[in-house]
Amino acid sequence: MTQNQPAWLNEVRFDGNGLIPAIAQDHQTGDILMVAWMNAESLAETVATRRAVYWSRSRSKLWRKGEESGHHQHVHEIRLDCDGDVILLKVEQVGGIACHTGRHNCFFRRLEDGNWVITDPVLKDPESIYK
Repeated sequence: MTQNQPAWLNEVRFDGNGLIPAIAQDHQTGDILMVAWMNAESLAETVATRRAVYWSRSRSKLWRKGEESGHHQHVHEIRLDCDGDVILLKVEQVGGIACHTGRHNCFFRRLEDGNWVITDPVLKDPESIYK
């Protein structure tokens, strides 16, 4: 444990890259909104602020959900799975859009007869969300 690191972080099993998968779930409906990655710093900030903060692997920096789009996540509950290697965030998705494609969630394609079929509409054009 590093200095100033909360003791509860010792029970979290980060992978070799210092990351853990995090599932964002709507706290009211149970819908799975998205899956992202967290490191110790993003998890600690999420706990402290009650707003979801992830680690962007593509940008190699903290990603404060909604910092560009305004579609942030208020965290109602944080859970750790039995093996200590997956985080579940029960959230309120502000603005109703969790996906960068402008959809409610990131799981908008369903496999049907060997093809991925888009099942959920775009709620807002991503070009108007991300400037």
